[in-house]
Amino acid sequence: MDADALIQSHPHAAPADRVLLAALVEAAAEAAAFIRSHEEARGAIRWEVKDASDFVSLVDRGAEELIRRALAPLGAATFIGEEGSPDARAGAGLTIVCDPLDGTTNFLHGFPAYAVSIAALVDGSLAAGVIHDVARDEVFTCVRGGGSAKDGRPIHVSPIDDPARALVGTGAPFRKPDQLATYLDQLPRILAVTSGIRRAGSAALDLAHVAAGRFECFWELRLAPWDIAAGLLLVREAGGRVTDFTGRDAEVAHTGIVAGNPAMHAWLLRTLDGTVP
Repeated sequence: MDADALIQSHPHAAPADRVLLAALVEAAAEAAAFIRSHEEARGAIRWEVKDASDFVSLVDRGAEELIRRALAPLGAATFIGEEGSPDARAGAGLTIVCDPLDGTTNFLHGFPAYAVSIAALVDGSLAAGVIHDVARDEVFTCVRGGGSAKDGRPIHVSPIDDPARALVGTGAPFRKPDQLATYLDQLPRILAVTSGIRRAGSAALDLAHVAAGRFECFWELRLAPWDIAAGLLLVREAGGRVTDFTGRDAEVAHTGIVAGNPAMHAWLLRTLDGTVP
């Protein structure tokens, strides 16, 4: 679907925010096409190591550069990108927060869970976001006050409020081995009383699945701003909650995340209480 068709699913959003969303959707589509063009040749792509079990490739960098160029017509903006400007900080005016390829390791292995995630903040407030699932070609969009959608159709968090029926998403602390003991304490608490846990390796898509009602809730001990920026708005506009482990609304920052529909978010937060230092 083109950007105009996707924007029609957010008729109540402010016009300026709809313009922002249209630009994000088009930029994400360009990046997704670029990533897809490298899928068949992924075996020849050189892996560069950023940290233990954390990789980057020319595909990540090329996708981010495409996004920067595509969004340049929006005018002067702070750009927080995982590859090119991870230390930038949001300020006054427009800020773009971008993960050009969330799930790089999945992409390099051919595991179909990787996405382009872009969010726009205006004066520090999330205004619009898009998560483009490259492998499935699903496009999740959100605008403040204008709801969340998948492929142009409104989405909402799951109505399930019984943990025994809940499917729970999670992320392992592969960048923070010192948090592994905490995580291994949490896992059996959740696994023993739910219908299952899934760890797919793309936090952006995990949050999209919460917003679409595929997961009842999700948690991860530490995520980066580009991992979560679009997903925060997507879940909230779909009727869910996203907080840190103290129960405060999560910000676009390096932080732990607890997300879900209101009932399951509250349950997950209580169940994890005391396990996070």
